[in-house]
Amino acid sequence: MDPQRRAQLVEQYLACTAEVDDALSGITDAELDVRVGEEWTVREIVHHLGDSEMRSALRLRQLMAEDNPVIVGYDEGHYARVLFYDRPIAASLAAFRGARESTGELLVRLSDDQWARAGTHTEDGAYGVEPWLETYAAHGHDHAEQIRRTRAGIA
Repeated sequence: MDPQRRAQLVEQYLACTAEVDDALSGITDAELDVRVGEEWTVREIVHHLGDSEMRSALRLRQLMAEDNPVIVGYDEGHYARVLFYDRPIAASLAAFRGARESTGELLVRLSDDQWARAGTHTEDGAYGVEPWLETYAAHGHDHAEQIRRTRAGIA
């Protein structure tokens, strides 16, 4: 990945919390639990963002600090079923923001050697810092758009 593309993705990654905040702006308690088709509710999306962001933050740290780390995949649907995704969203939103902000501070400091670090993902095989960034730069933005669609009643 060239440095310009990397910088664009880091910028996208850093802008994500504002995007999610914008998508949630003015949301009511009733809107949190609207389900459109088979999609997750906004409440479930926020809990997923918190869980996913904490996992992604640890994944990046494993890639940076461990030699040949194994990045373990997980079943996000199972998390939604067993981790009480009907609870209030404030703590999960704070976890999402905190993990993303802390990780953003690392991303802007990585050396070329650190960008090249890699390990193995249990589901995807070879997995490195740059593929990690490609996934997580877009992840929160994608869910912000999902929040907007859900609030608009569009599946």
